[in-house]
Amino acid sequence: MLSKSGQTSLHSVIQVALDAGKVLKKKFTREKKVSFKGLRDIVTDADIIVEQKIRESLKEEFPDIEFVGEETNEGQGSDYLQGYKWIVDPIDGTRNFASGIPFFSLVIGLSLNKEIILAVNYDPLRDEMFYAEKGKGAFLNKKKINVSNKASIDQSIIGIDLSYDSNGALKTIEPILKMWPKIQTARIMGSAALGLSYVAAGRTDLYFHYQLQPWDQIAGILLIDEAGGIVSDRSGNKIELFSKGIVAANKQIHTEFMAMSKGLDFRKT
Repeated sequence: MLSKSGQTSLHSVIQVALDAGKVLKKKFTREKKVSFKGLRDIVTDADIIVEQKIRESLKEEFPDIEFVGEETNEGQGSDYLQGYKWIVDPIDGTRNFASGIPFFSLVIGLSLNKEIILAVNYDPLRDEMFYAEKGKGAFLNKKKINVSNKASIDQSIIGIDLSYDSNGALKTIEPILKMWPKIQTARIMGSAALGLSYVAAGRTDLYFHYQLQPWDQIAGILLIDEAGGIVSDRSGNKIELFSKGIVAANKQIHTEFMAMSKGLDFRKT
């Protein structure tokens, strides 16, 4: 698929992400306006501004493809992802961004009937562009990436994030407590998109979350799949954009985690 300017879809999306990243980088060092969407769920003025910039840029290059953003979601339920759709998270890790913690990213993904075709996840502070196209591998700044080759959980660095609701958060902690005597360490990432991208790049070995939205996980799902990893829902089934929870690792560690977590509340739907 070519953009209106004649570039490939991936090339155009990377440029859109780079341009939006410049705005995020400037906004990060300035005072932010913060509003609450829920008890622990916040949005900043930068979320709105950057999402609008991405929307306008994609509309200019791909006028016929509809847009779904975290802050301006145009649909409800899974049916709104039929056909071609841009799925965007202007800031994944808004709490980090708002608090001055330099760990967040922006996500742009393209799906066709809920199947992920391409995705980018850009960390503007580190200038790290994670990207993938279906069937063409996963890359970080033009270098091919792969999941780690660790053979066991006891060699692993594990990333997690906690759900906004207390119930999901407690269920996420449960596997960590069970694994703690064996694992090397665990990290609460503060950005699911980066947490998943780090698994794809082999920086961490396992990431799991109780419940994510399509814009949180669209890039990570494709990146890990193209990097040779396994991505499933909490039951071990093939992941979809609306799946309940996510577990991502290389094949050996994924298998071990699913066996170890059997019977835990984290696995129950």
